[in-house]
Amino acid sequence: MSATYVRATGLTHRFPGTATLFADLGFELRPGRITGVCGPSGCGKSTLLSILAGWLTPVEGTLAMSGIDRTGWVFQNPYGVPARSALDHVTLPLLARGWDRPPAEKRAAAVMAGFDLAQVADQPFRELSGGESQRLMLARAVCSAPDLLLVDEPTAQLDLSTAATVNATLGNIAQEGTIVVIATHDPHTREACTEVIDMETAGCGEVAA
Repeated sequence: MSATYVRATGLTHRFPGTATLFADLGFELRPGRITGVCGPSGCGKSTLLSILAGWLTPVEGTLAMSGIDRTGWVFQNPYGVPARSALDHVTLPLLARGWDRPPAEKRAAAVMAGFDLAQVADQPFRELSGGESQRLMLARAVCSAPDLLLVDEPTAQLDLSTAATVNATLGNIAQEGTIVVIATHDPHTREACTEVIDMETAGCGEVAA
């Protein structure tokens, strides 16, 4: 069985007519680690996630992947179908993969419990708080067991206690074999990461343990 990894070499990106966001960025991501992509707003954190997801092609450099069959993405702003239940949102990826509804709902309920969402399973999306909606998007991404999980500012709408729980849960997910990458400016989330890509020094391609 081949190893699972994401390896970046010399990544450089800029948008037409703008200054370079980052240059000569190199790193290797492996299961069991949470990698934080850190830095101030506008430094290219979300852009780097988009490159890792395959949505953008860097202007220079290469990105090699092995063992990545499914990629999960959690946007900074949660989006959902207002009238559908929280459980429906988490169940949907499994149904799309061909699961029958009873085992899909059982799996979804178990994942939701890990994000402290069991009590809102039957509530429509429009009735959820901002923090509940954000955690729901995390649960939905995790439910389909991605090999690579990309998360954009997961604690931006959460209080400190809930954010700590989410960070711990993401750590558990990494330990179960998922590569977890978090774009964040939250110092508490940065501390929860096992390594950091500092976008302020991205020209040096530095990854700090």
